[in-house]
Amino acid sequence: MMTLNFDRSNGEMDEYIDLLMSKAGVHHPRLIREMILTALKSGQENSYMADQKLMRTTMKEMRYTNKIFAPYRHRKKVTVFGSARTRRDEPIYQTCVDFCRRLVEHDYMVITGGGPGIMLAGNEGAGAENSFAVNIHLPFEQETNPVMSADDKVITYRYFFNRKVAFLKEAHAVALFPGGFGTMDESMEIMTLMQTGKNPPIPLVLIDDDGGYWDEWFKFLRDSLFKRGLISGEDFGLFTITRDYREAVHVIDEFYRNYHSMRYVGKKLVIRLNKQLAQEQCDTLISEFSELLAPDGTMVLNEALPAEHDQPDLHKLPRLIVDFNQRSFGLLSAFIRRINVF
Repeated sequence: MMTLNFDRSNGEMDEYIDLLMSKAGVHHPRLIREMILTALKSGQENSYMADQKLMRTTMKEMRYTNKIFAPYRHRKKVTVFGSARTRRDEPIYQTCVDFCRRLVEHDYMVITGGGPGIMLAGNEGAGAENSFAVNIHLPFEQETNPVMSADDKVITYRYFFNRKVAFLKEAHAVALFPGGFGTMDESMEIMTLMQTGKNPPIPLVLIDDDGGYWDEWFKFLRDSLFKRGLISGEDFGLFTITRDYREAVHVIDEFYRNYHSMRYVGKKLVIRLNKQLAQEQCDTLISEFSELLAPDGTMVLNEALPAEHDQPDLHKLPRLIVDFNQRSFGLLSAFIRRINVF
């Protein structure tokens, strides 16, 4: 058994891998080479079949996820969470239908878990042509709902963690309706990911019913977590609670009024904009959001950086380059909302 390395020190094995990729024809061969080597190294190092099955299924599921979503990358999408037990005759069901119908009118697509309840309401409101169903194999067989059962934008996962990646990787916003353990899990996960910077800031709207479901949840955050110092005041800027589905759509729209997207280039936070800011507006941001900056850091208006050549479709967008402190992610959401005011 030969020792395999990620650098090009594998001799004949590197030639075989190069030949395989050349014959197959692949994009980004450097990355594909590392995936091939990872699979081979795992096969050498681990004889436990369950571990290999997990790795195999994970890659297969994520490959298929990318295949299904790829044709729709040009459209923004909103992931909708909520209870599978919500009945059609409950007012919140119709609220979800109306919300998702209005999203489509504003040119968004909708991602749901593909099951009953709020998931069905979301797909019903958006229609199959503007929907994705991201389902899961469960022992009690959660069937794909009738709106999506015959559509080709259905993905059924074995592992919850792959499904969660799909929900958020493709989402430009998340809407949460009242729900049970799953909805609580999803709400806390997306806030944790945004709070820690593992997910870019996106609008998170919590759409309440007349029973004040999210109001009670907010009180728990305020009285049990915030008062004990377990979260900070800026963390409340990660989400918006509303009973009005029209306001929820407006919150999502406004988030992308000027802000387009972001990425890191080294330690620089590159914020891509739909329209250029004036220098005095940049100066205002520096003054109002100095806490956002690293020591001795600043913000400058710029064009695309050379390292962004891998995203040519975004090359023409103006940039705001920020020396971000890598910590104040709740404040970063407020910063984006401030950019959108200009």
